[in-house]
Amino acid sequence: MDRKEFRHLSRSELIGIIFELMQEDSPKKPEGLTSEDVAAVRAGLDASARRKKILRTVLSVILVAAAIAVLLSTLLFPVVQVAGESMEPTLKDGDILLLRQCMQPQQGELLCISWQNKLLLKRVIALPGDVVSIDKDGNVFVDSLLLDEPYVSNKSLGECDLTFPYLVPEDSLFVLGDHRDTSVDSRSSAIGCVGYDQVVGKVLFRVWPFRLKEAE
Repeated sequence: MDRKEFRHLSRSELIGIIFELMQEDSPKKPEGLTSEDVAAVRAGLDASARRKKILRTVLSVILVAAAIAVLLSTLLFPVVQVAGESMEPTLKDGDILLLRQCMQPQQGELLCISWQNKLLLKRVIALPGDVVSIDKDGNVFVDSLLLDEPYVSNKSLGECDLTFPYLVPEDSLFVLGDHRDTSVDSRSSAIGCVGYDQVVGKVLFRVWPFRLKEAE
């Protein structure tokens, strides 16, 4: 039997041949085979076993990494996509954002909020107990202090049916969109202030498209 013929044999057949070769007086011992042939076949089997073991290990690592990534994305770092223009110019329609869980939102932070089975992106303007006022020109005052808002390109009173000054309720946040002309937010009773239990997470950074000036 020529060595090349080994290539067409199954693993079980090769093992059977090796077993027969180990039996010096075996009547089934193939003719023309030497101990070198046995060593070559055994080395091939060992190499094949090692390759399969490495492949199984690599696949296991990939599966574990994928599972961890899904878990982190779902529980710790959700990913959302911006829909609409309510947060322009800071965030644009189609932007993909990475979020982080946030137990104590702070003024100025960008939040993803759950509202009526929808996700909204808004900016924290005032915290529980703060008093908010907005004049006809869109200037926002928190506890009588004018809020510096460099992220707003065009100030506007927008869609507003509140009576000012307005006291932010306990365990609630007063939020606004950066595009004050079109954003529907805490100025409107349609949404109002949002509870802490509605906060999905705060915007950590923009994943795509990458821009040097990240969301602030």
